[in-house]
Amino acid sequence: MSELFERLGELVDRGGVVVWPLLLMSILSIALSFERGVFWWRINASINGRFEGLMKALRRGDAAEVRSIARDDGSPFGELADRLAEGGDAESISIEVVEQARPRIERYMLVFSTIITAAPMLGILGTVLGIIRSFELLGAQETITDPRDISGGIAEALITTALGLVVALLALVPYTACRGQVERALGRFEAMAAAARGQFTRQNKSDS
Repeated sequence: MSELFERLGELVDRGGVVVWPLLLMSILSIALSFERGVFWWRINASINGRFEGLMKALRRGDAAEVRSIARDDGSPFGELADRLAEGGDAESISIEVVEQARPRIERYMLVFSTIITAAPMLGILGTVLGIIRSFELLGAQETITDPRDISGGIAEALITTALGLVVALLALVPYTACRGQVERALGRFEAMAAAARGQFTRQNKSDS
């Protein structure tokens, strides 16, 4: 562990001030990736085994069966199933539930997107600062006796560029995975609304 902190301190020392926000972005990206992974694992675990049965019950217009399947489901799918079983326009109900669930299923997507965009730009900023530092030394009137003075600025430029790209990739992978899960969830919402369209309205009319 001490060796890790030593290497980290060396990286910060050689990479300059730009390394600090990049390291913070990397930690944030890893933490949010873990949170989103747990969230989608719970959502999929709650519905994957019951989605086919739920769809069949929606197509039959069996409100009792729909409520039975969705009773212990705390996901947005369970909420939509309960609302559809109550009757009404399936499309408007689906839109309402989706808009209510959108903050949950799209949580932190903007943060991931910001990191993906900002990290390479910070890396480029570090590159520019490192090159400026090297040129300032070259343009100084004093004679440069140690070539490492110049290589320090070049190292700063290369380190920040590489680190910016790495941080962006760390955010890009979970962002893409979460975007795919969001699209899959929205597709399931649409399928549930299509399966229930008109079924419970007709049933409620016949019951009355």
